[in-house]
Amino acid sequence: VQLQAYGGGLVEAGGSLRLSCAASGFTLSRVAIGWFRQAPGKEREGVSCISSSGGSTYYSDSVKGRFTISRDNAKNTVYLQMNSLKPEDTAVYYCAADFTLPFECTDIVGLYDYWGQGTQVTVSS
Repeated sequence: VQLQAYGGGLVEAGGSLRLSCAASGFTLSRVAIGWFRQAPGKEREGVSCISSSGGSTYYSDSVKGRFTISRDNAKNTVYLQMNSLKPEDTAVYYCAADFTLPFECTDIVGLYDYWGQGTQVTVSS
């Protein structure tokens, strides 16, 4: 089981990035996927998640209206489209898979079973 998050980079405030979370060793359509971020000196926080069917999604208040999560089960990939980026969005972004409750969606770090390695997002002011 492996998750790989990529697509991060350096962008100016107001810009956009699309993160991808690619899965190998399992079928992505059977799990819920969450995106989390961790800034230096801060705890890891839930940003967004999507249930296995895609019918349930969650966004934290800080990204609601700017970020969009989606999944392409045929490509075994989940995306996080990030628009109107702000300097406070700067962090390492991780994707994680929840095998236990795939039909729901949660921002609780401890409920996720497998984690990707993270991709750095830096937003300059």
